Amino acid sequence: MSTLLIIGIIIFLFLFAGIRIVFEYKRGLKFRFGKYVRILNPGFRWIIPGVESVQIVDIRVITNNILSQEVMTSDNVPCKIDGVLFYKITNPELAVLQVAQYEFAITQLAQAALRDVCGKVELDTILSNREEIGKNIRDIVKAETDEWGIAVIDVKIKDILLPENMRRMMANQAEAERSRRARIILAEAEEQAAGMLLEAGKKIDESPSAIKLRLYQTLANIAAEKNSTILFPFPEEALPRGPKIS
Repeated sequence: MSTLLIIGIIIFLFLFAGIRIVFEYKRGLKFRFGKYVRILNPGFRWIIPGVESVQIVDIRVITNNILSQEVMTSDNVPCKIDGVLFYKITNPELAVLQVAQYEFAITQLAQAALRDVCGKVELDTILSNREEIGKNIRDIVKAETDEWGIAVIDVKIKDILLPENMRRMMANQAEAERSRRARIILAEAEEQAAGMLLEAGKKIDESPSAIKLRLYQTLANIAAEKNSTILFPFPEEALPRGPKIS
């Protein structure tokens, strides 16, 4: 009886050791004596312990940081650029069998592509066209990783670190540009104001009573300040005239 119990326990442990659960967002690659057999789909799976093994691959979108890279742009400006890479495994079999440590390989490839692309353009292009730079890096990485069963979704330029002297010069340039725009706006405002004053003067000249109304309005505004004495120049034609003495 004890022998049967021991055999039963051994069989139970043998069966239990072969249980594998593959989640929906993962795939399993089954190997038998080191030889690839097939892909295990999500669900309850069983393998032969000691004979078969399973390597799990995540098929969700994976995000990897592209470490900061020293880049010399085409206009000889040194800078440090980093980014982020988005990709997913479309063929787990190729990703495992065709390349060792695919995560490390694709990250190194993205770093090399970043240095290559950013080194061929000027700094202004990198600063103003980040989306285009990221697209070019993605195309380079995608061309290499398609054979690995990996789909590159996107590459984003995350940060651009410039030397301190370059940042100061760019700040001075931006300040000078803002000053230029302010002066242009002020000059345009003065031009518009002069034109409107000219039109107002023409209208006042056409109506003698208009100047009187403006004078009265100015007096009312000054009186609101509670001044005790007001000296206000009147044009001769605006002054009241008494009867002439012969």
